[in-house]
Amino acid sequence: MKILDCRMVDLPQVVDSKGNVVFVEENKTAPFDIKRVFYMFNTPSGITRGGHAHKLLHQLIVAVAGSLDVVVDDGATKKQFHLDSPHQGLYVPPWIWNELLNFSKDAICVVFASEHYSADDYIKSYESFQKMKTASH
Repeated sequence: MKILDCRMVDLPQVVDSKGNVVFVEENKTAPFDIKRVFYMFNTPSGITRGGHAHKLLHQLIVAVAGSLDVVVDDGATKKQFHLDSPHQGLYVPPWIWNELLNFSKDAICVVFASEHYSADDYIKSYESFQKMKTASH
């Protein structure tokens, strides 16, 4: 996968006098089957989350409150996205290194994932990630 495969996704939003509703549907707003959802909150200032890539897992990352930055890296190119809207998410396919940083104090980050948790799916060393990417091309 390449950096160009990472993209912002507009999530459908219903706005009325009772408040706003945003929804995510598998294979529609999320371009994959959703098998797991997790969220991060109360992330201390200066902390970086992520710091890994996945072999199979697709992700849709949404800042449902506050803001954060996501740096994606395909082994050759890096790009930073700023997430600060509950009706936009960042799609990150497999084989993209990612780091989540610059969490605001009130940040709540929800991640929709295509796979159940599996330690074998993680590439936790950037050096290993680069070697595996080079070997696959």
